[in-house]
Amino acid sequence: MAAAGMKPRQLAAKVGVSGKTVERWVNDSDLIPHPRNREDTCKALGVDEEVIWPKAVKERIKTGGDREIVHSYPYRSACPSTVWAELTETSSEELFFAGYTNYFLWTQVPDFPGILRRKSEQGCRIRFLLGDPNGEVTRQREEIEDVAFTVSTRVRMTLENLEKLGPLPGMEARFSSAEDAVNHVSLSVFRFDSEALVTPHLARLVGHDSPLLHLHRISDGGMFSRFADHAEELWSRGVPV
Repeated sequence: MAAAGMKPRQLAAKVGVSGKTVERWVNDSDLIPHPRNREDTCKALGVDEEVIWPKAVKERIKTGGDREIVHSYPYRSACPSTVWAELTETSSEELFFAGYTNYFLWTQVPDFPGILRRKSEQGCRIRFLLGDPNGEVTRQREEIEDVAFTVSTRVRMTLENLEKLGPLPGMEARFSSAEDAVNHVSLSVFRFDSEALVTPHLARLVGHDSPLLHLHRISDGGMFSRFADHAEELWSRGVPV
């Protein structure tokens, strides 16, 4: 900071903090100010953040498994509809919708039926894994959620929409098996080629109130693969709709 030709008290006046605060920044290399203060300081000095606080920049860089996490949302409903639409539209090889009900896709993605038809014509594999609307786990989940818009109703909405689509080349739908239903209802996986949106369902919350992770595959054995393999295992024991 001194090299920038500005004394601590001069800098403090520009940043809006006390001179003693700036002196602590200068004298303690391990002390990292609040992001807003770092930004204001860098603007005042005309330098990049990594020049003054390289440790703060380094800590923001994702490493290991974190690199596959594109974004996290505290609620599925907080994920913009544009994300769902873009992932669906840009996929060319694999669309795998392994939510328990999947009904919301027809409202979340504009012209969802049209996209599915185009993807089918282009040779994309399309799969829907659903919960059995008449299954015991479905009944139990309805008691837990205790909402008028029941789980079985949401599943049947998807079945009705799939029926309207008619048979499409490369598209298939299955119910998860009875022994897998409890694992299916607690975790939704939506795969778009090498990206996925994953929702672990919390306690009594419905899907849109549960958190969501946006993942991008980088290597085998990462976060993407763990969830994709889970969905594939459920699919392998599924029952054709």
